Amino acid sequence: MMELMKMLQGIKYCLSEHPTILNFRWSTTQSWGSTWSFLFTVIPAYIAAAVTLHLLLTLFRRCRPVPLGPIPAAHSLLMALISAVIFVGMLLSSAAEIRDTRWLWRRTKTTPFQWLLCFPLGTRPSGRVFFWSYVFYLSRFLHLFRTFFTILRRRRLTSFHLLNQSFLIFMSFLWLEFSQSFQVLAILSTSLLYSVIYGYRFWVGVGMRGACFPLVANCQVALLGCNLACHVGVLLLQVFKGGCNGIGAWLFNSVLNAAILLLFMRFYVETHMKNSNVVVVQVEEETSSSHWGSGFEPKNVVKQN
Repeated sequence: MMELMKMLQGIKYCLSEHPTILNFRWSTTQSWGSTWSFLFTVIPAYIAAAVTLHLLLTLFRRCRPVPLGPIPAAHSLLMALISAVIFVGMLLSSAAEIRDTRWLWRRTKTTPFQWLLCFPLGTRPSGRVFFWSYVFYLSRFLHLFRTFFTILRRRRLTSFHLLNQSFLIFMSFLWLEFSQSFQVLAILSTSLLYSVIYGYRFWVGVGMRGACFPLVANCQVALLGCNLACHVGVLLLQVFKGGCNGIGAWLFNSVLNAAILLLFMRFYVETHMKNSNVVVVQVEEETSSSHWGSGFEPKNVVKQN
């Protein structure tokens, strides 16, 4: 028992009390990828690379999938582990922040849940939770490899997928740049979803039997409902509690999220609700899930009744 307690204390220290985490500060001099020029360079480069690869495969008329071996499964395992670490790290860091600043909230009658939804005005992007927000931002670039896996294996590329991935990187950047409210709950819910989705992809990728229902799509719908309720909470706190930090960035993100939500729900209804006479034999969702939506690239093998 003592060994277990020591191990748990070591994990807690590494994920929430380490000096690197405590002293983190989002700045153009200390954080890689923290400049607007970097953002507006890497996103067009990603889109150009994906489109070029798709055009090359089309030009050479390669119909067969490019064999990738265990690479996609290894990528899924890596992303599942990274997402789990982000979730635990953000959870422990949020608990530590609440513990350390609770005395200050008594003056404004702020509850921990209100803080999770609405950062006080003047919040700076430094400390524990912003360290894990930065790690989450960096992990978005690893998600981009799924795009190239999809192109190589299926020669499929949609503008929605490219724009969605680009929007998600952009939104993660805004969270840090403007100390945007609501990001703690968004990262917790999204990283938890990622660990489930990529764990499932790894499970299927190594040859195990997949679920008999659209697991990824159902998880995404649950996340959308949770995030919608939280966005309403942020709006109410903004109106009745004197304002939330980074509300301008939150409004911009909300517009992007609404567009992604509408496109996703349209896909979900058309794919899973419209045709009642379609029997789904195999479902494998190609998605990079986000705090709102994802670029769904379904590979559904169907059989008409």
